[in-house]
Amino acid sequence: MKMKKTKVKVKKAGGGVLSSRKRGIVVKGQWKAVDVDPSLFSDEGMDGMLCFEELTDYTLVESERAAAAGEPTRKDQKKKKKKRKASEMEAEEQSEAGGDEEETPEEEEKKKKKKQQRDEEAQEEDQISECSDVPPETPKKKKQKKKKKMQRDEEAQEEDQISECSDVPPETPKKKKKKKKKQKPAVAAAPRAQKKSRSWSGAAPEGPEGTDVSAWKDLFVPEPVLRALSELGFSAPTPIQALALPPAIRDRLDVLGAAETGSGKTLCFGIPMIHMILEWREESSRERTDEGKNPEDAETRVESLYLPTDASPAPQTSDGGEKDEPLDDGGEKDEPLDDGGEKDEPLDDGGEKDEPLDDGGEKDEPLDDGGEKDEPLDAEGEACRTPDEAGPEDTESAEEPQKQPLLGLILTPTRELAFQVKHHIDAVARFTGIKTAIVVGGMAAQKQHRMLMRRPEIIVATPGRLWEMIKERHAHLQDLRQLRCLVIDEADRMVEKGHFSELESLLEMLNTSHFSPRRQTFVFSATLTLVHSLPLRLQQKQRKRAEQRSKLQLLMEKVGVRDKPKVIDLSRRQATVETLTETRISCTTQDKDLFLYYFLLQHPGRSMVFANSIDCIKRLTALLQILELAPMPLHANMHQKQRLKNLERFAHSDSCVLLTTDVAARGLDIPHVQHVIHYQVPRTSETYVHRSGRTARAAREGLSLLLIGPEDLLNYRRICSTLDKSPELPLFPVQDQCMAAIRERVTLAWKIEKLEFFHSRERQHNSWVRQASEAMDIDVDDDLLMGGSKGEDEEREHQRLVKVMKKQLKQMISQPVFRHQMKTKYPTQMGKLTLPQMPQMPLSTAGTALASLSRR
Repeated sequence: MKMKKTKVKVKKAGGGVLSSRKRGIVVKGQWKAVDVDPSLFSDEGMDGMLCFEELTDYTLVESERAAAAGEPTRKDQKKKKKKRKASEMEAEEQSEAGGDEEETPEEEEKKKKKKQQRDEEAQEEDQISECSDVPPETPKKKKQKKKKKMQRDEEAQEEDQISECSDVPPETPKKKKKKKKKQKPAVAAAPRAQKKSRSWSGAAPEGPEGTDVSAWKDLFVPEPVLRALSELGFSAPTPIQALALPPAIRDRLDVLGAAETGSGKTLCFGIPMIHMILEWREESSRERTDEGKNPEDAETRVESLYLPTDASPAPQTSDGGEKDEPLDDGGEKDEPLDDGGEKDEPLDDGGEKDEPLDDGGEKDEPLDDGGEKDEPLDAEGEACRTPDEAGPEDTESAEEPQKQPLLGLILTPTRELAFQVKHHIDAVARFTGIKTAIVVGGMAAQKQHRMLMRRPEIIVATPGRLWEMIKERHAHLQDLRQLRCLVIDEADRMVEKGHFSELESLLEMLNTSHFSPRRQTFVFSATLTLVHSLPLRLQQKQRKRAEQRSKLQLLMEKVGVRDKPKVIDLSRRQATVETLTETRISCTTQDKDLFLYYFLLQHPGRSMVFANSIDCIKRLTALLQILELAPMPLHANMHQKQRLKNLERFAHSDSCVLLTTDVAARGLDIPHVQHVIHYQVPRTSETYVHRSGRTARAAREGLSLLLIGPEDLLNYRRICSTLDKSPELPLFPVQDQCMAAIRERVTLAWKIEKLEFFHSRERQHNSWVRQASEAMDIDVDDDLLMGGSKGEDEEREHQRLVKVMKKQLKQMISQPVFRHQMKTKYPTQMGKLTLPQMPQMPLSTAGTALASLSRR
């Protein structure tokens, strides 16, 4: 037989329940000292500083204060209820005092219901006070309760009299809150400007704010964009912009544009895209207002024979006359379900509800076009609201959801170019409230999913990550039939065979299952119309062919451009800009390091060094770091965050070297790049044009230097033939007197780099072998170790040798290579004698590389 466990409750004389933890003690005896062994202390002097006392004679008693503190909080709850009622009564009296309208029967019913609720609450309070274990109330407390009850009844009578005399119905606090919510859109008149993101791009040129933009008005540019252009300092459009904007905005034609690098091709498709989105907003808002005014003109619906019709008006609720949300067959609220039949809520990797977070890790609440908080959207694009939040204006959205589709898609070949294009569009669309998102590889896919859940109007993406998200069936990328604008930047590179297989699948989908006749296509590149000269044997074969299509026609077929597009070709025959100075240095492969170090040392500034392979970039990075030039690498094997960080550091440094592969050759607008050095001659003429286009942008001057070795002659001649250039480019002047000191430094740096490279490779290999042998619990054979098993002495000797060589190189670097002054044996200051009357010494440094060429 099981016995029930009962808790022993200690009761006071007054009847209150107390726990044993709230007892006190009464001291009867005295506290006595306890002897402590001195050996317990580590220090001998501590025994006189500490003492312990004990009490043995005492009794436990109940603490009245503890009992009072531990009583149930019903009294506090009653006080809060009474305060809330008093505040409600005051609010009602204030609203009744200033009204002029007649009272409706509905308001009278509400008053009666409120009065009944107050009486019921008062009765419940009395019953609770009688049935509870709280000590019996004193006569004073009973009198106070009766007085409060009398006051409540008198206030209710006064309220009825006031409502009969006054003409305005009393408003409840709920209605007041709702009115405040409805007034929010009127307060936010203009959309909030987007935050300025730090970027290497020169989206905002150096110019005064409030620039005159009257030259843009004839190009059909929207007013918010004109305001942004004025603040950015763009006073007049470039030639490609003046020719591309009117047919794109006014005539809605597909545009194919070819212009030199740095001519502003991004705004040629950015401004028409923004104009199209603003027009779409006006059309959608106009349709909504028309449907609200003339419900008979709305789209006809097919009534089902099996489902109940929704023609009958929905019953009004007692709260505020709002419509109930549609119910499913089971009588529950109809919410969008996913394929598994469960409620479709975005979940993160941990299985919890996924809420968008900003970079700081805090909850990032998206903003709509008016600057208000953007409500979360479900998989169908509808605003997920609770029945309490839904207002009368939401009845139409419940029947026909307002979807925000993807309207603009921009595809770029590299991630860095995608970040730059997004930065430019955000700068121009800052006063329109248009949301943009970026979808590229190398970044967190979960964060990009959250960005797409905000349903941005424009997406800037690389083909690989975008196609991956489309295959994952992201809600915002499922219906591309409503896409109004498709942009393919650097199109000649994107459609090359074997480079972007995902782009072929994406274009096939857009031209078949997701085809839209209203879609506008933009194709831009600096080498869009560049035609290669073929060998004679291939030219003879092509003459025999009846059909011969140009490069542009093949590109239009692949992309899916509509008939009769606007083709704009402003590129020169040489394909490079007029302000670019092209030079060369012919040397051996081994001497390339010498001339590279010579150029960077003699002509400091913002320089970009291009190579064809990642291994070459890694070797040059180690070599120039030993020579104390502090280069910044950029290649595809680096983490994306580090790539962006190096670009920003390079753009914000006056004298710096960026060692990069062709990943930075196309499209990047890094301001004030003075020199572009081709450490290895590019394999194609298009790559040469785009590499050289990183300098001499926006009518500025720049220098392009080719380091031509024996293995580069074939590529060099092919480029000169395609671009119609003379093979005899001007030679860059080199001071032969300085090359001995340069060679001495670079030779010692080679030795240090070689020792460090092989040593680091041996350490990595040997550590991996040892870890694997320990995991398998076997002995390591010396033959498996690279370089054999070296002891500590050999390791110490290696470090000492490298340290000595580095010290020697540092001493060499401290000596000047290019001297302005002549050393003498006279005891002058620092052993130097300044001779201002003498002409400039032949070993003096040139001001800039272009100045040295002009003097020559």
